[in-house]
Amino acid sequence: MNSSGWKKLYYNNLPVAPLGIIALPSSIELSGLIDQRLTKQRQGYIERFPEQAIVPGLVRDTFIIRSECPRFENGEGKAKLHETVRGYDIYIIADVGNYGCKFKMFGMECPMSPDDHFQDIKRIIAAIGGRARRITVIMPLLYEGRQHRRQSRESLDCAVALQELEHLGVDNIFTFDAHDPRVQNAIPLTGFNNLYPTYQIIRALIENQPDIEIDRKKMLVISPDEGAMSRSIYYASILGLDVSMFYKRRDYTKIVNGKNPIVQHEYLGEDVEGKDVLIIDDLLSSGESVLDIARELKQRKANRIFIAVTFALFAQGLDLFRKAYAENIITRVFATNLTYQKPELAAEPWFVSVDMSEFIAYLIDLLNHDQSISALFDPSHKIGEFLKQRQS
Repeated sequence: MNSSGWKKLYYNNLPVAPLGIIALPSSIELSGLIDQRLTKQRQGYIERFPEQAIVPGLVRDTFIIRSECPRFENGEGKAKLHETVRGYDIYIIADVGNYGCKFKMFGMECPMSPDDHFQDIKRIIAAIGGRARRITVIMPLLYEGRQHRRQSRESLDCAVALQELEHLGVDNIFTFDAHDPRVQNAIPLTGFNNLYPTYQIIRALIENQPDIEIDRKKMLVISPDEGAMSRSIYYASILGLDVSMFYKRRDYTKIVNGKNPIVQHEYLGEDVEGKDVLIIDDLLSSGESVLDIARELKQRKANRIFIAVTFALFAQGLDLFRKAYAENIITRVFATNLTYQKPELAAEPWFVSVDMSEFIAYLIDLLNHDQSISALFDPSHKIGEFLKQRQS
């Protein structure tokens, strides 16, 4: 960022309070990357404007507040803070989808569920005890986001969870690519912000596939279902491509693994023969559905198939994707590091991790200085500039 950019970011507003990041056990790795970027960014600012070094808390060796969430032998837990947070602008970062975190209960090693992670968020807020100046929860994978609306006699878990955070005194909640952002209506008086990794995914796609041609005659964006259509239309509009979709015919007489099983995928849209295909979705659970779509596209003589998602869970392991890659069904899977990624994914030739730490560090910096974050909600201009640079 140039000198005028730094002045615009910092001279207009001083920090609202000293910055503190609380990294829950689920987000240690991501929070560490965010902290590194923040410390480097602010140190660079002080080198340009040394007179600002007098601002309390502007520069520190680390912004992470030391904390822990220990467990008792019966599975009960608590949260402990090892340094003061009085008067701080606190950012709690939690990955509720991190099943790599484990704890011992009655001598058994148990993976942490989303419920366990969400309980730790509440424990940390309780440990803060109202002493912080402001509390912001950054929960990239929205807790219970798939249970966002009520059908018949069932719980409405996401709305209840958001109301719990509101009642505990949380000022703002940030999430990414919420399954249905309208769930924010449950807390109309509390800040709820839904962000998207569109720019980072498009950049990763182009940088990892330098031979890709962003041309509607040679490439197509496909939505895997009707729910992802608006997201796919946005990608297609930004890239200047056509968009098509599949819709799922389900058996509504059964429930398997919490959902109605898919009977068949039906395709609606353009001819895919000879074209590269970009399949866009918010969340990849087991991956069976998207791989079925990829096979259907290959039968229609599609060229390369790229899958881009915000969250890749691989709930049934990696073997399905390894097989699909070996059979030339898929070329790449792009997914952000906003949720837990199995260590073995780093060695998979078909997987590309999209780093979001720089984006979140910039977000936190803006918020701490009480600056507008409007530009972060619509990256279309930034994507356009990146595409122009690539073409020149």
